[in-house]
Amino acid sequence: MTFPIARRAALRLGTALALAGLCAFVQAQTAVKQATSTAGNSASTAGTATATAGTSTATAGATAGAAAKASVSTAKAIFAGGCFWCVESDFDKVPGVISTTSGYTGGKTVNPSYAQVSSHSTGHAEAVEVLFDPAKVSYERLVEHYWRTIDPTTRDRQFCDAGSPYRTAIFALDAEQLRAATASRAALEKSKPFKDPVVTEVALAGAFYPAEEYHQDYYLKNPLRYKYYRTGCGRDARLKQLWGDMAAH
Repeated sequence: MTFPIARRAALRLGTALALAGLCAFVQAQTAVKQATSTAGNSASTAGTATATAGTSTATAGATAGAAAKASVSTAKAIFAGGCFWCVESDFDKVPGVISTTSGYTGGKTVNPSYAQVSSHSTGHAEAVEVLFDPAKVSYERLVEHYWRTIDPTTRDRQFCDAGSPYRTAIFALDAEQLRAATASRAALEKSKPFKDPVVTEVALAGAFYPAEEYHQDYYLKNPLRYKYYRTGCGRDARLKQLWGDMAAH
């Protein structure tokens, strides 16, 4: 910023020398010094303003970042509803659900394999861990959705899959979830559109063990096989029979 001002002052200096001699030269030198000094002050002021703006921008950025992190709060829920491929598919459709993970819970065997769980010797059920945003969907809403994705009247069985690994259960992760799930089951018992009693278990969750990778998002990785299995197992037909238009699928 100082160069154009000094350059103009130098041009004025040459003209003054030609017209007025030494006196004008002295005056011109004074003008150059004053112009240079003014330019330096302006540059300093601009630098201070830039630094202030940078600090403000950094502060605003940090504040926005903190606010963004604070707004992204998540919670988890665990549901067992027979084949975990189908449970994943049913919950991934719910607005506010961030992700689903197929796994095993409810038994005693540590880090079981699919083969072990399928042998009915571990006590575990196939289940799905649901990661969700409470600001977009409540735990109570997820429980309501869950009822309409299962047959809550059959014990140790869901559709074509029989045995304890395919039992229905809500595994609560804390006392508040346990209260909400228990209250929801009691309300369902009074309002259910079918005669048989609700036998779905509500219990506090133990350790959850993610299933093998090939089970994760199976319905997306193998859409034709998944559709064949779900249709052949009679899941949607039974849900329609139980829930009518309220069935979720």
